[in-house]
Amino acid sequence: MFDIEEELKKLPAKPGVYLMHNEQDEIIYVGKAISLKNRVRQYFQSSRNKSEKIIRMVSHIARFEYIITDSELEALVLECNLIKEYRPKYNTMLTDDKTYPYIKVTTGEPYPRILFSRLMKKDKSKYFGPYTSAGAVKDTIELLRKIYRIRSCHRNLPKDIGIGRPCLYYHIGQCNAPCQGEISREDYQKQIQQVLQFLGGNYEPVIQMLTDKMMTASEAMDYEKAIEYRDLIQSVRQITEKQKVSGSQMEERDVIGLARAGNEAVVQVFFIRNGRLIGRDHYYLTGVESESRSEVLTSFVKQFYGESPFVPRELMLPEEIEDSDIILQWLSEKRGQKVNFRVPKKGQKERLVELACKNALNILNKDSEKLKREEARTIGAVRELADLLGLPLLNRMEAYDISNISGFEKVGSMVVYEKGKPKRSAYRKFKIRDIQGQDDYHSLEEVLKRRFNHGLREQKELDEKKMDWSMGSFSQFPDLILMDGGKGQVNIANKVLMELGLDIPVCGMVKDDFHRTRGIYFEDEEYGIEKSAEAFHLVTRIQDEAHRFAIEFHRSLRSKTQVRSILEDIPGIGETRRKALMRYYGDIQKIRDAQVEELKQIPSMNEAAAEAVYAFFRQEVSH
Repeated sequence: MFDIEEELKKLPAKPGVYLMHNEQDEIIYVGKAISLKNRVRQYFQSSRNKSEKIIRMVSHIARFEYIITDSELEALVLECNLIKEYRPKYNTMLTDDKTYPYIKVTTGEPYPRILFSRLMKKDKSKYFGPYTSAGAVKDTIELLRKIYRIRSCHRNLPKDIGIGRPCLYYHIGQCNAPCQGEISREDYQKQIQQVLQFLGGNYEPVIQMLTDKMMTASEAMDYEKAIEYRDLIQSVRQITEKQKVSGSQMEERDVIGLARAGNEAVVQVFFIRNGRLIGRDHYYLTGVESESRSEVLTSFVKQFYGESPFVPRELMLPEEIEDSDIILQWLSEKRGQKVNFRVPKKGQKERLVELACKNALNILNKDSEKLKREEARTIGAVRELADLLGLPLLNRMEAYDISNISGFEKVGSMVVYEKGKPKRSAYRKFKIRDIQGQDDYHSLEEVLKRRFNHGLREQKELDEKKMDWSMGSFSQFPDLILMDGGKGQVNIANKVLMELGLDIPVCGMVKDDFHRTRGIYFEDEEYGIEKSAEAFHLVTRIQDEAHRFAIEFHRSLRSKTQVRSILEDIPGIGETRRKALMRYYGDIQKIRDAQVEELKQIPSMNEAAAEAVYAFFRQEVSH
């Protein structure tokens, strides 16, 4: 029995992070403190200054734990990580989990490339962004490759210079073919410097260059070429127009605006790089009731920039945030340079922050109903289902299905839903190994045994390493298992769990004669659910998703088997090359359509093998 009064006496006067647990041992709040002793005690002391939210939270605390850190900065970083991991009910939560694209120039390579990237690695490359539109990034990369004829291949240059033939891009005038020595390294680097200037916001040189080429082509009556240059000029101007901030000479800033209503808030961010607006986006926060504007902004800055791979030189805010000194220290360390907060009081900068706030308010007003609907169909639906089954809140649910066509390549699927939403990174596929024929019951038994045995092994290994179970691939167990079927499937699952000593509730998703969701089977009873209820829609979505995922996996295996069978007839294409082709293409039609130049660049393939594949499919067509 946890004695809160006794445990409060043992708290150290040191910096650290504290975690509050409820009766179900769920973490409901995570906070940091300069002095754990002083901060945690405040929650349990009588005070008129406590908000309703804090009073409600304290009433649910069954126990607390804490982690001592060496400094307040270390506590801040740990707090951010734990909030992200546990998403506690009473913390102000950033609901979006977005990653933004960057343009990457591989300046660490002798012959650099221009690439699309969602990660900023600590390598020798230069990164530009983040941008909010992946489409715009791809268009910009394509434009730069056309203008400067930058390579896009994966060849190891200069080592591979002269090996093989130039690619298609060289033949259509979109690559200078450094792989053939058609351009010197010095001249290629000059092209890259112009690319870097362009991405840095200096567009005039390229517009002038293209204009000169357009005029020269026009004077030579090469009107087709002149039109091509004209179109390129228009593309450049479209990119520059989208990125202008009128009258602004600001370099690297994020402008942040906030609007709130009740338990919800929206933050609008303008991303400004090199004096240009390269994008803007908005973010939802929940659990903000009783929080001041400053506290909401503080939560946003910690969560958003804690996850962002890039921190700008300056953040412009509508008001001061809490713990600003320690947060600035953290962000400066993350950036590798000093970061500043600014709360502008006049002029254009103040108007820009006001504009961000107005945008946030407009989004909040427009989307408040949408947010309520989304919460009803996810968390609300989970609560409905939990109430129907008489279970505590079902944070994680796993659903299983078997796909089997005439006994061919039987497969099992596991889909995961957390807080009523699919968590696709946790989905798992299983090839049925030990069961012959169309025996779905024993196939399910095999899948469940493999899944939970694997999970138990991982839990043991993580315990030995003193690591959290969330770090494993199978070590997190569900609060509810959903089987595609009724009594028979549920009994199989219960049998497996009992043999493994696990206590996890299981229910079946029952279909009618038309293969539509009818209800759920739980503890020897079938429960009908109102078709208008959110719980019914949630169960239907989960059932359909488990089926879709199993069918998709089954089709991919059949496709690979067909590809393997056809490739076995090609001379000189052994097992290693068949695997390489299947891994790269996965589809026989894509291999059939591939050209020799593309085929020979695949690992383990050479020119002779590529020509053999190409000739085989051309011969096949002629027959």
